Formats: sequence, C-alpha cells, structure tokens
Amino acid sequence: MNGVAVRSFASEKSDAANYLYVGVDVHKDSHTAVITDCFGQRIKEVRVSNYEKDFESMVKIIKKEAKREKKDVVFGLEDSYSYGARLARFLYRKGFTVKMVPPVVVDRGRKKETHPEKSDSLDAFGAALALIQRIGSLPDYIITKASDIAREMKELNRDREFLVKERTRLKNNLHELLHRSYNSEYKTIFKDTFSKKALEYWLLHPVDERDTVSSFVLEGRIKRKVRRLMEIIEEIGAIENELSVLIAKSEQKLETLNGCGVVLTAAVLAEVRDIDRFRSPDALAKYAGLCPSERSSGKTVRHVKTKSGNRRLNTAVHRIAISQIGRSGNEHARAYFERKISEGKSKTQALCCLKRRLINIIYMMLKYKEKYNYLKKYLT
Repeated sequence: MNGVAVRSFASEKSDAANYLYVGVDVHKDSHTAVITDCFGQRIKEVRVSNYEKDFESMVKIIKKEAKREKKDVVFGLEDSYSYGARLARFLYRKGFTVKMVPPVVVDRGRKKETHPEKSDSLDAFGAALALIQRIGSLPDYIITKASDIAREMKELNRDREFLVKERTRLKNNLHELLHRSYNSEYKTIFKDTFSKKALEYWLLHPVDERDTVSSFVLEGRIKRKVRRLMEIIEEIGAIENELSVLIAKSEQKLETLNGCGVVLTAAVLAEVRDIDRFRSPDALAKYAGLCPSERSSGKTVRHVKTKSGNRRLNTAVHRIAISQIGRSGNEHARAYFERKISEGKSKTQALCCLKRRLINIIYMMLKYKEKYNYLKKYLT
C-alpha cells in the first residue's frame, strides 16, 4: 500500500484491478468519500465530520471493504492543502497512498456529462474517476521539510498580499484627504509622501495650520488612517522577517538570483513546494505555465502562449525576469533578451524566452541548493 506500488501499477494496466479507488470531496466541516473499483463502479459512500476520531471510523470502513474485496487502497483528495490538509496528513501517516486531484479535472469531468449536476457525492465520485484515469500523472501527497516550510510561506504570503492591498487603499485615500487639507502643496513637503518621517509629520500636523476653517472631522480621519498605515507597514515588515527565517530554514539560496528578493523567493518556494516533485526543468516549466500549448490540425503545426499552469509561480518568475532586464539587473539576461529581439521576436516573446531560461536556472538552484552562478548553457 505504498507509493511505489501504486506508481508501478499505473504502467501495467493489469494491476489496476488490485486496488480500490477512494475519491474524497473535502469541506470545512465534513468530507465525503466514494469507494469505487477500477471500472468506476461505486462500492460504498462514506460521509464524516472533520475530526480525527471520524477519520478513524472512515478508515475502518474502507479497510473492511478492502479486506472483503482483497485489494489495496489509494486515495484521491480534491483539496490536500486547505480544508483537506488534516485528512491528507492523517491518511499519509497511516501508510496510505494519497494523490492530489486538481479541482479543475473534476470540474471538467462534470461538464462533459449529459446532465451536469453538482453535489458532494458527485464531486467525490469525480475525484475517484480522475484517480483511475490519471493515476500515473497525479502528484503524490507527501510530508517533507520543504513542503511544510512551503505551506507556512504560502500562508504568510497571503497575509502579506492582504496587507499590501489594504496599504494601497489607505494611501489612495490619504492622497485625497491630504489634498483637501494642504492642496497640491502636500506633495512638495516630502520626497516620499508616505515615508516614516512623513507619516510622523502627518500624525502631528494632519491639517494645514494656516487654514483657520479646517474641519476637526478631517483631522480625525487623517490621523486614524495614518496610524493604521503605520501599523500595516510594521506588520508587513514583520511578515518579511518571518519569511527570511523560513528561507534560511529551507537552506535554499534563491535570493542570490538577481531580482529575486525575500518576497519573490518566498513566492517561488511556496508554489514549488518540493523540487523533488519535478523530474526535470521542463516539468517545472509546464507546471508554471511557461511551455507553449500545441494547436495543430492536419498539416498546420502551431504553438500558442498558454494561460494554464500555476499563475502565482508564473507571476513570480515574470517579476524576476523584468528585474533582470532592468538597469541594475543581470547583464547576461539583458544580452539574451536583446539577442532574441534582434532575431525578430517581439519584446513580449523575448521576455517569454527569458522566463523559460530562468525556470531552468531556478530548477538547478533548488535541486542542488546552490547559489546563483551564470550558467552559459541556460542563457545562450
């Protein structure tokens, strides 16, 4: 009942009949599991609450069915890193093989039905069918140091993104209020309107002292927003410090890559999770949505830019690439970018080529935990 056994039967169809497939649709308060055979025939349905004692009862029922059928069990969870994280960890520690089933795969299967319907039972059954059809390509759920650190990074990244959006809203609102208080003159008082020194000044002088008719309401609004902005900036700094600690724990040296600071390093590590999940740089590029999709028909062979893949990872690599072709970026990256343009590619196409090469470098850095060194074979 280990991962090696499941991967081996994926390549030998005759072994598929030796397993029961359990698709699980997870939710905040309950989970629904559907047990099927290799032909997709329903055997049993189990619904449990999101408590460990209920997990035990579910496993007991499934083991009983497996013993009666004289088969091993493989699980497919539609969500292994959010509401289903606790169940996935429980099953993994019990020795079961757990596969991660992308929700989009289940959704596509549902839409292809003659009468598409949605329920927890149908979603669990869809996960089981996806498990049967894609067992060889679905990633295993594993618990490693890298995956645990990545999960914490992802949570911190989400907190930071929320705070950054709030910071932007507050700054826009303060621009409006300060303009009402000082007119356009407020922009000339400080080079950076929202630097630490500037915020301390606005807190002490929220309204122009020369204005004798300033409203105390306006003064109060500015003070409250300045205080909140100062708190947010402090919180963001604390989160970035925590991310730095996690990066150090990961023993990765991605920060040495030009244009890849703490935030982007954490973004890449959080989405990649464990580099051992990917057998090659090509696999990582495919995951990041940096491989063109084929759109061929007959004698016409055509490849187009894809919108699939992990968009968060794609965005992080895009930002690194933009930084590398900047003035203080990487001379080799700029030379590669300019060479692609001289070959007749547009700037967008040249940037896509650079991103693809960066994925190769990122893969090698993460695989061997090495610092960045210019690798000519990846940028020529």
